[in-house]
Amino acid sequence: MTDYEVGALTPRTWAAYAAMIERHRGVFGGCWCTWFHTLSADKERTYEGNRALKQRLVEEGRAHAALVLHGDDVVAWAQFGSPAELPNIHHRKQYDAEADLAPDWRITCIFVDKAHRRNHLSALALGGALDLVAEAGGGVVEGYPHDKGGKREAVLYNGTRALYEAAGFDYVRPKGQFNCVMRRSVP
Repeated sequence: MTDYEVGALTPRTWAAYAAMIERHRGVFGGCWCTWFHTLSADKERTYEGNRALKQRLVEEGRAHAALVLHGDDVVAWAQFGSPAELPNIHHRKQYDAEADLAPDWRITCIFVDKAHRRNHLSALALGGALDLVAEAGGGVVEGYPHDKGGKREAVLYNGTRALYEAAGFDYVRPKGQFNCVMRRSVP
């Protein structure tokens, strides 16, 4: 882990972040990790449109992520933000019907470069996101990891329940067939 450091996604780190996304063809069909930023009706579904949206949100300070760097290269990230910044979550209808409180922050996506997987970088990215939340004032943080099944998606999309438990999150309830709601407070 000493070969890696964690930093924030900012206009200054945009080029390194963009290079990592480009190495993975925009990630998830050209999403650029924008799916959670917009509701489906507001979404432009093109590689170029998603790239422009993500860059604009970063420049406006409305897109947050903990970036894991290996030298000058971004090799993993954990996206986080307020529910207003990340309104689109999987199984939203069920989530809203069962919600017992509104979190201050959401962690919606963790991704690791294919050349750096199996190095525990998901845990490093998740911890980095929690550190950045603490720097921003802390609060209640929710994550929506995979709880069972869907192992490939867990690696590529948002980690597992065990990853979140190791980071101090508590299980709240199931969300959809394979996900769950996890929560913790960050001072």
